[in-house]
Amino acid sequence: MGKKRVVAKTKEELLKEREKIEAAVKKDVQVKAPQKVKEGRIYIFSSYNNTILTLTDKEGNVLYWTSAGRIGFKGTKKGTPFAASRVAEAMSQVIHKLKIKRIEIFVKGIGSGRDSAIRSLAARDLEIIAIKDITPIPHNGCRPKKPRRV
Repeated sequence: MGKKRVVAKTKEELLKEREKIEAAVKKDVQVKAPQKVKEGRIYIFSSYNNTILTLTDKEGNVLYWTSAGRIGFKGTKKGTPFAASRVAEAMSQVIHKLKIKRIEIFVKGIGSGRDSAIRSLAARDLEIIAIKDITPIPHNGCRPKKPRRV
């Protein structure tokens, strides 16, 4: 089959990729403030393939949403904890623009981005009221198939 080659990215390529992601974050953060909202809710949905953050007010009206794919990650990189932390940073910038002080966090899903997204949000100047896990858990499951008669 021949020798396998590992292609290592140079510093210039890594810097270009980082600038591209940061530019997408800055472009993504242009939000128009609705009413004056003091408290908000953040819903973190983390799957194996992506991490989606949604910012709502107390009534559940969506103010802003973003995901790893929207920021610029592609393929399997969208499901990584690094991508989730970047998404949380973008969300925190929007929260600061909207001047929201207190937030509640609701986490749903089983992906690897759950913890890193929460940690990134906690590292910012946000007063976190509560963190709640709303992942659905089956209690008894589906009805099993009837036994096969041969």
